[in-house]
Order: sequence, then structure tokens, then C-alpha cells
Amino acid sequence: MELSDLEPQVIWKNFSKLNSVPRPSKKEERVIKFIKDFGISLGLETKEDETGNVVIYKPATAGLENRKMVTLQSHLDMVCQKNNDTDFDFDTQGIQMYVDGDWVKAKGTTLGADNGLGVATIMSLLESKDIPHPPLEALFTIDEETGMTGAFGLQPGFLKGEILLNLDTEEDNEIGIGCAGGVDVTATKTYPTTPISEEGIYIEIKGLKGGHSGMDIHKGLGNANKLLCRFLFKAVDYHVQLTCINAGGLRNAIPREAKAEFILPGQNLDDFIKEAEKIKEDILHEFHSLEKNLQILITKRHLEADAISKEESKAFIYALKAAHNGVFRMSPDIDDLVEASNNIARVELKDHQIKVLCLSRSSVDSTKFEVADQLKASFELAGMEVKFSGSYPGWQPDPDSEIVKILERIYKEKFQENPQVLACHAGLECGIIGATFPKMEMVSFGPTILGAHSPDERANIPSVQKFWGYLLDILKEIPSK
Repeated sequence: MELSDLEPQVIWKNFSKLNSVPRPSKKEERVIKFIKDFGISLGLETKEDETGNVVIYKPATAGLENRKMVTLQSHLDMVCQKNNDTDFDFDTQGIQMYVDGDWVKAKGTTLGADNGLGVATIMSLLESKDIPHPPLEALFTIDEETGMTGAFGLQPGFLKGEILLNLDTEEDNEIGIGCAGGVDVTATKTYPTTPISEEGIYIEIKGLKGGHSGMDIHKGLGNANKLLCRFLFKAVDYHVQLTCINAGGLRNAIPREAKAEFILPGQNLDDFIKEAEKIKEDILHEFHSLEKNLQILITKRHLEADAISKEESKAFIYALKAAHNGVFRMSPDIDDLVEASNNIARVELKDHQIKVLCLSRSSVDSTKFEVADQLKASFELAGMEVKFSGSYPGWQPDPDSEIVKILERIYKEKFQENPQVLACHAGLECGIIGATFPKMEMVSFGPTILGAHSPDERANIPSVQKFWGYLLDILKEIPSK
């Protein structure tokens, strides 16, 4: 089956058009032009702010002119992750999609359903001629995935809507009413090095599932950086000197792959490999039911490189070992909600410099900085410089808001079951938008998308049909001004 055969055809058509346009975070020039040209081609008022966010207005259909204006919001950028054996350039190529049963997937890369299906849905409403709706304000933000700079750049007065429908939730039975905030934690240090030319050790970890560093952080998935550190920690006993680390990737993705090279001066490499194989055996046993494709390679390799000292290597490895990764605290107020967490996302030793990138999240601002401060303490003990950046607020839940009650009622009537009304541990733009537009009521929902932020990302076809019908019913029942 082809994507063009799927229902609702209008959404999959627009999703295919969108996915033909490269749209990595911070490189959205082409997709901004794409969405502006789309609005202009429909004869609709279209504007762009100084940050790059785009708004398209569509007047209400007959009989709904007195309803509150609805801001439909999704982000244009996507997480760009691919498997090591996939030859793909996100800067120049469109996503290669295919249908697998009830799912739409991509060939070895992220799919971009987060948040491309939301964008495609809004496009479908804007071009419709027979769908009843109130006045619409379509807001397409940029750079949600790597800093939410689009949402941060929104200026007071730029938006007119009274109700915001964020289409960035990834389970079709959920109504989102709150989310976590976050802060980027970056630790760096430049080291003196010594040129070496000798036999050393090469370790590679691959085949982990990865996933969303907020929504999937509680699942116990393998973090390639922390698994690599288990081997490095043992190597300290052999007076390790690090030469190269290339591990992990984006801050909001649980790292799937990691590589490291190092020497063990004056030591028997075979003795270390024997101990490392025991660690490998332990890891494979621990993750046998969860990470079925996990692979770990440990081998000798001749290295021509620059090595940092034994003392500096030990200090860094100990800091990485001590740094918290995963769930930090569960919410005491909302069942099964992660309150605070950290993702050690990227570890790199290159050109005499070690760099560690983390994303700390929490729905409580003070706990967010408690996590960040613990990381700061760990890395500063190793003599590294630690900086916080990109802090963004969470979205405080308001379960009694009028729009939330409307969505609950329609869901129960339409599907004969209760929706899950909850806050999530992902970062949504609602918290930032709400700080700038405090009178705007907000709610988030969307179709089911699994494996977001990883090459395993997939969109459920029946769920998109369900979501589309649900959204159309909601638009009919937006309250009057």
C-alpha cells in the first residue's frame, strides 16, 4: 500500500509534501518558505515574525463567526537521527517513507511525524472548503527540538487566538494539560595531550533503541554513553589514557550508539579485554529483554592519536560515572508522572577537548535546577567548566479549564471511553507560549507516534484517522466569544 492510499488522504498527502522538504532544527529556511508559500497560494493572510515563526489566518465558516478564535499550533522542525549503516543527508534529502501494516515508517531515519503530522493536519484544515470551523490562526513555530527558540521568540500581540490547540501529543487517548520544563547542561574542558603510536583498545556500542529523552526516560532503555562508561571505569584500573570518544547525539534523544579509543600504557591489553568481556556479558544479560539488537564490540586497534594524561582521564571518567542519568524523581502529586530526569546525551573527546551535553527536565522549576546542580558538582570536581543554557518553563496543569472539559466530553461521547487527562514529561511549547499569552487557554493532543527521536519512529495509521475525526468535532464546539 502507498501513502497516497491511506485515510484521511488529505493529511497523508500534506505530510508527504512536508517530508519532501529538509527541515532539521536550526536549518528551517526551506520549510519556512514552504509553509509561507502554502498559505499565500490559498489566498490567506500569511505573516512571519523576526524569529521565523509563521502564522496563517483563515476566517470562520458560515455560522461560526462569533466563536472564539482558535490557534492551531505545531512545530516545523524535526529530530534528525539515522542508523549508522544508513546513507542519508538530512540537509538535502526528503524522508523516505513506507507503509508497514498499520504503521508509517521511514527507511533507517526518524520519520518526522513529530511534529510533521500536526503540521500536515493544520495544512489540511487551511485548504479545506467544506469543514466547519471557527476563526483559525495557524501557528507554525521553529526550532522546537533544540531550544524552543521559536516559542521563545513570540512577542506579545503577535497572536490573536483565545484557545490554543497544540497538536504535539503522541498518544491518541491522551489530553495533555501540562508538561516539563528543561535546561541544557554543558560541561567542557581542554586538555594537554601527548602524541602516541601504539596498540590500544576500541569499543563500540550500537543497536540500542534510543527514544525521546522525556517521554521514554522511565522505560529503562540503554543509554549508550553510560554503558560505555562502565568499560572506561574498569579501564581506570589499567591506567587508561583516552584518545577519542564519539558517543550519543542530540540532547533530546536517548543515545543509541557510542565509540571510544584509548591506550593502557604498559598493560596487557588481553587482560583488560577479558574483564571487558565480562562487563559485556553482564550488560547483555541486564538488557536481554529490552534491547534485543544491542551489540558491543571490544577489540585491539593500532592508534595514531593524541592522548590525555592518566590523571585527567581518570578524573573525567569518574565524573561521567557519578553524573546522574535517567529518572531523578517521580511526581508525588500525579500518578506515574516523572517529575525530574536527566539525559546524558552526548560525550565527545576531539581536538584536545572533552564535551558533555545533557538535558535536565522537570515539571517543578526548583527540581530542574537541583538536577542541573548535581551535574555541575560532578563535572566541576573533574575541573570542567559547566554552563546552563536554554532554560524553558513547564506548563502548569489547569484540569478545570473550559477547553479541557470540552475535549473530555467529546472524547467520551465519540469513543465511549474516558481519555487520559494528564501532564507529560516532554517539553511542549505551551509553557513558553502561556508565559507570553497568559490569558490563552491551552490543551494538547495528537495521533499515536511511537519511537519519536529515533530511527524506530512510526505513526499509527488508524490513530491518525481517529485524531482527525476528533479534531473536526472539537472545532464545531468551540465556545462563543
